[in-house]
Amino acid sequence: MVRDLYNRPIKDLRISVTDRCNFRCTYCMPQDEYEWIDKKEILSFEEITRVARLFVQAGVEKIRLTGGEPLVRRDVESLVAELSQLEELKDLCLTTNGSLLAEKAAALKAAGLKRINVSLDTLDPEKFKRMTKRGDLEKVLEGLFAAKAQGLGPIKINAVVERGVNDDDIIDLVEFARTHDFAIRFIEYMDVGNSNHWTSDKLVSKKEIIEKIQARFPLREIGRDQGSAPSVDYEFADGRGEVGVVASVTEPFCSTCNRARLTADGKLVTCLFSSAGHDIKALLRSGATDEKIFAFITGVWGNRKDRYSSERLEALRDSSYDPTTHKKIEMITLGG
Repeated sequence: MVRDLYNRPIKDLRISVTDRCNFRCTYCMPQDEYEWIDKKEILSFEEITRVARLFVQAGVEKIRLTGGEPLVRRDVESLVAELSQLEELKDLCLTTNGSLLAEKAAALKAAGLKRINVSLDTLDPEKFKRMTKRGDLEKVLEGLFAAKAQGLGPIKINAVVERGVNDDDIIDLVEFARTHDFAIRFIEYMDVGNSNHWTSDKLVSKKEIIEKIQARFPLREIGRDQGSAPSVDYEFADGRGEVGVVASVTEPFCSTCNRARLTADGKLVTCLFSSAGHDIKALLRSGATDEKIFAFITGVWGNRKDRYSSERLEALRDSSYDPTTHKKIEMITLGG
């Protein structure tokens, strides 16, 4: 199994299937218009499947499809069907904003999708519209329940918490998840990309999130799934579900991060906060053999030394952190 310079294996692959999205969430895609990747530069499903197979040979056990919004990619369920046939792949999942999920849930389930994450930051329709700029909360809720009806599970709700925006929605979201048997993950507001004008003033820490929930619903800590998951998980003391927090800012997990990312235009990215990727597409389209591409993947990972979140925390503690000094790949290209 290939390991990086900090002895971290490659276990998890996030694949962005498109940079397009039908929302403009303020923490992810705050601008109204973007310069989209030319469609001819986007990897085909055949190219994605070929690369994914090589990643599995390198040790990847879980693949997550992301975007942009993955469900705006036409016939994405056919890609799911191809990936679901990969031997040795233990988990295939997808993260979506849920807006198109109602019409896609049955096809995704039939294609072999095992589970799904849905981004949902508030249950207030007007606030939802403000945060997404163009989203319809009812469509997202319809998608959630359609996925549940199809037996996709566990279904996890992802909520990014931003101070002064939706930090007063935490308990409502927890109650909604508990009522409908969804797991829920809160995510600290991060400086992903360069467009969201992140400041630490907008951060609601994991400690604060958990204290707020604990005051209403007693919790027991479970920890990180397999010791390396981004989320620190808790179960409710009454046995009705679980909640987790991804605390990239205040409790970095760089030391156990085993996630690689494949951008929509075929770049291998080794950290969510990377400034550049490594071009796999050029190899794919120049006739490179599987052996050459595999050597490229394992070589990039073998030289990986990313620990951005840990470095950010160190800088935050001595008041020297300036997010504008580190240019990062935008979330629309990178995926979650």
